Amino acid sequence: MSIEFIGYISNNNSSETIVRQGPVLDPTHIETLAKAHENAGFDRALLAFHSTTPDSLQVAQHVLSVTERLNVLIAQRPGFTAPTLLARQFAVLDQFSKGRVALHVITGGNAKELRQDGNTLDDKDERYARTSEFLDIVRAEWTSDKPFNYAGKYYQVQNAFSQVKPYRSEGIRIYFGGASDSAIEVAGKHADTFALWGESYAQVRDVTSRVHNAAVKHGRPTPRFSLSVRPILADTEEKAWAKAEAILEQATRLQDQTGYRKPADGHATAGARRLLALADQGKRIDKRLWTEIAKLTGANSNTTALVGTPEQVAEVFGDYYDLGISHFLIRGFDPLIDAIEYGRELIPLTRKLIADRQAAKGLAAE
Repeated sequence: MSIEFIGYISNNNSSETIVRQGPVLDPTHIETLAKAHENAGFDRALLAFHSTTPDSLQVAQHVLSVTERLNVLIAQRPGFTAPTLLARQFAVLDQFSKGRVALHVITGGNAKELRQDGNTLDDKDERYARTSEFLDIVRAEWTSDKPFNYAGKYYQVQNAFSQVKPYRSEGIRIYFGGASDSAIEVAGKHADTFALWGESYAQVRDVTSRVHNAAVKHGRPTPRFSLSVRPILADTEEKAWAKAEAILEQATRLQDQTGYRKPADGHATAGARRLLALADQGKRIDKRLWTEIAKLTGANSNTTALVGTPEQVAEVFGDYYDLGISHFLIRGFDPLIDAIEYGRELIPLTRKLIADRQAAKGLAAE
């Protein structure tokens, strides 16, 4: 099972520990970070989606134009662009980039935020039902060789058809996120890769089992699995934990300026509740999963960290790989510097460790 490293390209230089100084849409930062990811050996980079931020599809187009090998993972929310149109938009971009595009489907757990884009479905189960119909049509646009009709509760199309198809015959991969039962059900039907936040070994076993069962129910192969985490590295374990504590102190001190704090209304998605439950178990889970930033901010993004030397964190990635994780979405608290640092040691160490394990298993089988 091959592995993939996914980075994160932000629209500007900011994080829980960095207050934005430049414009909200900073082309220089985006270009620099994109090239840094490519040079660091990342396979792909995520372009996130929120109701008030620059459009991820257009940002991804620019990232593809300034890189040669880096793939993009473009987050989109069903319900705001017609599925027929989105399918053609992605197919065109995939053709221009010669197959470097993937779709990350984020249904969205916060109804209040979704209303900023005109969402009228406050019920989460309904939003996931709409997502399933949305992806039915997207897949049909990408694969159908003749016009098709679709009559669902949320979408109806007649003689829909796309002249442009994805660049590769296997199509555009669909990544999918969500932790609720309704999310797992839709993932079983549609996901090529299922994305988890940085959870414990026990939680990973639970989610991957649920997704596997949902896929079997729909007669599909089990999706690949991705884990999102924030590595905090240093040349000794002691220095790495000291660095983590310094990050916590700075994130706490700058909350009013960065905006990374618990939602005032107490809202938490199902995924956030899982991370907060983990934080309630302690600051450090399993070998070196650190939960303090999740606890501080309400866990409404990937906020758990792996703390240690590059060798120690690579070892934990190996543990997750043995649990079925093949994709690692990693981003730091200093976006550019950390991306470069990950490419220097963590990424090559992890690739070698997992390759060595696979070779050892192959020899044992023989």
